[in-house]
Amino acid sequence: MALHTIGGPFFEDFYNGQIFGAPAVTVTEGFCSIYQSIIGDRMRLSLDHELTKKVTGRDRGIVHPMLVINIVNGQTTYASQNVKGNLFYRGLIMQLPVFVNDTLTTTTKVVGLNQNKNKPGRDATGMVALEIETLNQNNECVMRYWRCPMIPCRDPSIDTGHIDDFSEIPKSLSEEAILASVPSTWNIEPLMNSSFEPSLPSLQQQDRVVVTGQDTVTGATELVRLTGNIAFAHTDASRSYLNKRLVYGGHTISLAYAQVMRAIPETVTLVGWQGCDHLGPVLEEDIIRSEFEVLNIKPAPSGGTLNELKVDTFAKRLNQNNEYEETQVLDWRLVIWVG
Repeated sequence: MALHTIGGPFFEDFYNGQIFGAPAVTVTEGFCSIYQSIIGDRMRLSLDHELTKKVTGRDRGIVHPMLVINIVNGQTTYASQNVKGNLFYRGLIMQLPVFVNDTLTTTTKVVGLNQNKNKPGRDATGMVALEIETLNQNNECVMRYWRCPMIPCRDPSIDTGHIDDFSEIPKSLSEEAILASVPSTWNIEPLMNSSFEPSLPSLQQQDRVVVTGQDTVTGATELVRLTGNIAFAHTDASRSYLNKRLVYGGHTISLAYAQVMRAIPETVTLVGWQGCDHLGPVLEEDIIRSEFEVLNIKPAPSGGTLNELKVDTFAKRLNQNNEYEETQVLDWRLVIWVG
C-alpha cells in the first residue's frame, strides 16, 4: 500500500507553460445570496432583476461582477494553495457579463517565475505569474487577467535560478479593450432616469471622495469556501506567516467596491481593473475603509460615462495598547460604467 499526501505545489514544482484546471461552477441564485450576505453591496443591477431585464433585455438576473471575479480566483487556487500572499492583479477585464445559472470554466497558466533574493534567516520564496482565462457554457471568454502569488520553496535554502521579469504582463488596460467590453445592446435609460440618492454630488475628474462608512471583516472563511478557494493561509492559521488566518484579498477588494458603490449608486457595472496591489495583510475583524480619486471620465459608447478610479483602502485593528492602528492595504485602479 502507498501513502499519498495531497497538497499544493511549492515554487520548485512550477514551470513555464504549466496549466492547471479546476471544477466548473454554475453560478446559482444561492451563490448570489450568500455573497450579498457577506459583502452587502448595493450595486443596483445585481440586486434588482426587474431593472436588469429593462437594461439588458435578458430574463435572467445578472451576477455581481465581483462575485464572478471571486469565483474565478477560487478556481485558480490549486496553483497557490501554499501562497504566502498575492502580490498583484493586472489586466482584469469583464469581457462578457455573467447571468444567473451561467457556468464558468477556468484555466490557469504559469507564464513567469522569479525567485526572491535569498537572505540569511529567511526561507526561500518565489513569485509565480499566472495567466487566467474563464469561459462560459457557450465557450465565450468572460474574463482574462494575470495575478502573482508569492509561493514558498520546499527547500528553504534552494536557488532555482528563475529570474523572469514579467514584462509581458500588461501594466494597464487598452482603451480598445475597455470600449469593447461595454455591452452595446444594453439600454441604460431606465437606470439613468430613476430618481436615486439625489443628495449625492455629481463627480468630476480629479475629485477625491472619502466614504465614511466602514466595514468590519466577517464571514471571511465563508466567502473562501463559497468560491472554492483552497489557499491554506485563508483556512488554517498555522499555515499563515502571521499565525492568524489571512483574509482573502478578493474579500477586501469586494468590500472596497461596495464602499465605492455607496458614493456612485448610478453605476451600471464594473468594466475592469487596471491593476490592484496588495500593500499589507488583512485579518478577520479588521475594519476596512476606502477613499478614491476620479482619474478620468470619458463617454461610454452605449451612453453614460466610463470612470477610472484610484481606490485607496485601509485596514485598522487594535494594537497591544488597545488602540486602533490603520495601514493602507490596497492600491486599486478600476474602471466602472456609470449611467
